[in-house]
Amino acid sequence: MAEATPKKPPDWKHLTETVHDAESLRQESINAQHDHLITEIETSDGPLGTTLRAVYEGDELSKFRIRLDDKIRNHDREIERMCNFHYQGFIDSIRELLTVRQDAARLKDEVKQVDQHLQESCVPLMTKGEELVKCRRIQGNIATAVESLNLCLPVLEMYRKLQEQMTSRRFYPALKTLEQLEHTYLPRVNSHWFAQTMADDIPKQRESIKEASMSDLKDFLENIRKHSGKIGEVAMLHAAEQNNMDPAIVKATRKKVKKRRAPPPPNPFTGEVDAPPSPVIQDEEEEIEDSAELSAQDLIDFSPVYRCLHIYSVLGDRERFETYYRKQRWKQARLSLQPPSNMHESLDSFKRYFHDIVGFFVVEDHILNTTQGLVNRAYIDELWEMAVSKLAASLRTNTVQCKDTSMLLDVKNLIILFCHTLRGYGFSVGHVLELLLEMRDQYNDVLTRQWVDIFNEIFSEDNYTPIYVETIEAYTDIVTQFPIQDENLERFFKLEESFPKRFPFSEFVPDVYNQVKAYINACLKYSADLHLSHTEIDDMIRKSTNLLLTRTLGSCLSSLIKKPSLTLLQLIQISINMNYLEKSCLYLEEYISSITGAQNDSVHMARLHGTTMFKDAKSDAEEHIYKQLNLKIDEFLDLASYDWLLPEAKGHASGYVIDLVAFLQSTFMSFTNLPEKVAKTACMSACKHIANSLKEFLLDNEIRQLTMGSLQQFNLDLIQCEQFAASEPIPGANDGNLLLAFAGIRQLLDLFLNWDWSLYLADYGQTNSKYVRVQPQVALSLLEKLHNADKKKNTIFGSLNKKERDKKKLLDTVLKQLRGLVNGSTQQIQG
Repeated sequence: MAEATPKKPPDWKHLTETVHDAESLRQESINAQHDHLITEIETSDGPLGTTLRAVYEGDELSKFRIRLDDKIRNHDREIERMCNFHYQGFIDSIRELLTVRQDAARLKDEVKQVDQHLQESCVPLMTKGEELVKCRRIQGNIATAVESLNLCLPVLEMYRKLQEQMTSRRFYPALKTLEQLEHTYLPRVNSHWFAQTMADDIPKQRESIKEASMSDLKDFLENIRKHSGKIGEVAMLHAAEQNNMDPAIVKATRKKVKKRRAPPPPNPFTGEVDAPPSPVIQDEEEEIEDSAELSAQDLIDFSPVYRCLHIYSVLGDRERFETYYRKQRWKQARLSLQPPSNMHESLDSFKRYFHDIVGFFVVEDHILNTTQGLVNRAYIDELWEMAVSKLAASLRTNTVQCKDTSMLLDVKNLIILFCHTLRGYGFSVGHVLELLLEMRDQYNDVLTRQWVDIFNEIFSEDNYTPIYVETIEAYTDIVTQFPIQDENLERFFKLEESFPKRFPFSEFVPDVYNQVKAYINACLKYSADLHLSHTEIDDMIRKSTNLLLTRTLGSCLSSLIKKPSLTLLQLIQISINMNYLEKSCLYLEEYISSITGAQNDSVHMARLHGTTMFKDAKSDAEEHIYKQLNLKIDEFLDLASYDWLLPEAKGHASGYVIDLVAFLQSTFMSFTNLPEKVAKTACMSACKHIANSLKEFLLDNEIRQLTMGSLQQFNLDLIQCEQFAASEPIPGANDGNLLLAFAGIRQLLDLFLNWDWSLYLADYGQTNSKYVRVQPQVALSLLEKLHNADKKKNTIFGSLNKKERDKKKLLDTVLKQLRGLVNGSTQQIQG
């Protein structure tokens, strides 16, 4: 066998060198890369984000930092070497700079001095130059002004002459001067701005010359504007006398004025002047009374109108004069129709407003009848139509803001007298009279707002207890205020020994009835002098009364009933009061018919809606009675404190049930004056509420365990409630309906106390079942609570005897069957 060739050992030295070479190459590559990055950082002028990202993305960050530190140290050494080399040169340069700074400061001072000397030398020269320019400019302006004045002075002289002629009322020379100025002088100065102004003013001057002849007319118009109120007041006084109305409606309150007389002339012989007379104080009302004997037309001199009309007719410009007169009078009409500020606050403001309007139209009527064509009937009718619309708008605005019914009545009388006055001058006042019907609604609204406070005050002051009377006089006083038909009450009151007696209602019944009658009387006041028929007045008052009853009184009663502070007895009294107020509506209808005289028109008579409103208020009070009664019951039920682990009953009902029954008995005694149906409903509502609350006690989810002893104690409380229901708490409530309210919880307790599960499960679902009102869910919930109590007891006392084991087995069986019934019912409902 040939000898095996031995293997050659590996050349480790060569391998190691190779590794060292690769490592050195790698290190050199990394160093070159780091040098390249450092070079980019040193030389780059832009963002370094890319370079820094390359540094941090590499794996040799620490080596880069070392390389960077080496680079920084190299630079520091180079900087130090360079500083050492150039240090002496730097010191020499600094010394040279210090020397140059001194020379520069000296040179700067010399330049400042030269500049200052130059400025001082040039000041006189500049001053003389400016003065020379200014003088030459003034010289040129003077020459131009002289030339312009030579042209303008004749024009201005003519214009001054024109103004003097206008002032002295020399109208014919003024017209000639205007002609020369327009055609001869103004063309010479067309280049001046005032020439155009004068040219534009020439037509105005011609017009002013023409209008100057109307100065008397303007004085007349101004005078008539001042005295229109006086003319209107006198005219309305005459109309009041003719229509048998009170003149005091017209007269406004006036201040006393001082009238000064002219001083006496000097004595022609001695030249002395007597002492001036003292001013005479005269009341404007006395002045009105003095002028009341004259007609309204006699108070004003109309001659300026006639003269001016004649002048314009001769000049052939009558149409323009008519237009001007009508335009001015139209403006005055608008001023007269503009009401004073806050007119609604003062009756005198209304009076002066009507005086101005009446005075204006009295003057226009006189102009219509004494001139031929200055104003015509169509113009007067148009003016009157505009006046009626503005008058109606002003009165609507101000009467709406008026909150005083007496002032509204006075304004109504003023409007009626206003219509009588202008109707006498031939004006149609139908639309103004229609405004009175609109004001009637505003008057009724103000009345209604007043009666809201009246009703609320009545309700707040009432004690909500029946009225007690001790004498026949007191009884008579009540029945005089409020009509009541109660034979039994009247029979008792006829016997003086039967006193004291009581009415079933409280004080607010007669008070409300009397206030409704007072409202009816206030509405009737507005109907006076409106010339309405008995039927229209009756219909108007019935509508207003219906609004008072349904809206005002209805809302007040609703707010009263909803007050949380009312007690149960107060709510009961309010319900009783509503019965009597409901019956009183018939007497209110009779009262309205008696004061309006519309008894014979009963076929067309509207009925009052108060009966329905009082019925609704009574129903609302009854609902609150039921709620309040249930709240009181809840207060007693909140006192209930059951020990649901009680081993056996205490042998008597709980204290809260006894107190609750006593409260209900005393409460239902106060229901004697309520309608039987309401009392029965309240009693049934209370019983149902008690039954539901007792059932909720048993089914409370917070109760996890209960014993048969606690159920027996609960049964005693239920028996107490059933005895109350069977005791006929309300007369006539013996039909057994009250006991039906407790039937559900009674069957539930009987089922558990009698442990009659076999019968319950056997008859379940049948209509004649003994426990037909017991739901499986309720029985299961209660039985589980019993089962939980038994489990706790067994846990405490250990093993059970045979009887207890049988009972537990039966209980488990019943629970299983009840769960089956519950699940079956649920599936049936879902299916």
